[in-house]
Amino acid sequence: MVMASSARLRAGAARWHTAAQVLAWVRRNPGGTRAAMVSELQLASGLATEITGRLRSGRLLDEAPAPRAGRGRPTTVLTAHPEGPVLLALDLRTEEWRSAVVTLDGTLGEVTATRHASRSAPAVLAAMRERVETTSLRYAHRLRAVSLAVSGTVYAGRLVQSATLGWRDVDLTPVAAGLPLLLGNDATLAGVAEARTGAAIGAPTALHLIVAVGLGGTVIVDGRPATGSYGAAGEFGHQPYGDRTLRCPCGARGCWDLEVDGRALARHLGRNEPEDPVAFARTILTAQNHRSAVAKVAAALGGGIGALVNAHDPATVTLGGIGPLVRAADPVAFREAYLDGLMAFHRTHPPEVVDAAHGDDGPLQGAAVLGLDELTTETALAEWAAEPDKAGADKVESAQLR
Repeated sequence: MVMASSARLRAGAARWHTAAQVLAWVRRNPGGTRAAMVSELQLASGLATEITGRLRSGRLLDEAPAPRAGRGRPTTVLTAHPEGPVLLALDLRTEEWRSAVVTLDGTLGEVTATRHASRSAPAVLAAMRERVETTSLRYAHRLRAVSLAVSGTVYAGRLVQSATLGWRDVDLTPVAAGLPLLLGNDATLAGVAEARTGAAIGAPTALHLIVAVGLGGTVIVDGRPATGSYGAAGEFGHQPYGDRTLRCPCGARGCWDLEVDGRALARHLGRNEPEDPVAFARTILTAQNHRSAVAKVAAALGGGIGALVNAHDPATVTLGGIGPLVRAADPVAFREAYLDGLMAFHRTHPPEVVDAAHGDDGPLQGAAVLGLDELTTETALAEWAAEPDKAGADKVESAQLR
């Protein structure tokens, strides 16, 4: 990324304040029209014309005629410019990793899913880096950053522990192949996606939980996650809501993690720990013939959520991963435990627990949100505008690669 002088960027950034608001509006309102944007942001028509014109000429925004809807002045639909900046979003999971190229309007394209040939950190990171390098060759200077959601504990910019992958203290920066890397826990980013574009839109405070191999989550306040001092907040699965005789792979005893997933179901059924706890849980939860084991897991999930509601006072609780399957498998056990876990005043009007709108795509969607937040700051837009026009050079390079 070519950097202009800091003084020039500071001066330029001020010019991009309203433009950044326009781009944020486009992300919140896919398919939205210029007329709706002008009305919601309360922009004067002259300023709106100047801003959208600058965004078009800067290859940030594109406009297409909107379908006619009766009389009135014609308007346009606002979308990302086809030659504008893009982001590569990655989602590192226990059994696979996923990727998507994200445009400024939040559209996820070229979505891929790749199962791990090996769970060793060097092998997985090499495969992901290859994807970054291939994308970089294709998009050249348009690729501005890599945003990674990871199934594990993020602390001070590193993956310090992933019990499900068996990784400890892994530096993930090589994945980005020299590009800026934005890193976040998968459950945290899924919660961001629900707050911005999913089931928790408008909630001043929302609690998001995702059940996979164990459980994680986040508290979202006004659309932003409470990540703690070093980014490691939200490890709710390691609260002592479980059996204190059990030692968790994280090192602690009695973790809630061990009570709410496929490992818990296997333990209650007297079976060995499954190699793929998520797939095992899906099988058991949909079979409808293991009522006792399912009821224990559903109650463990509901009771723990009640405790977290007491701690964080959310307006809404969103549930992702296999969490909705756990609840649906025994809704009575879940509901009773949830209400029993609440303080009396919460029980009068308990926050609703709803299924996450983004489902399994939540972490990838959240990685996209995190990355676009950075790509559309006033400073980032000023940097993009300050770069020389490389469109012609990129086309020549692309042709040579072909």
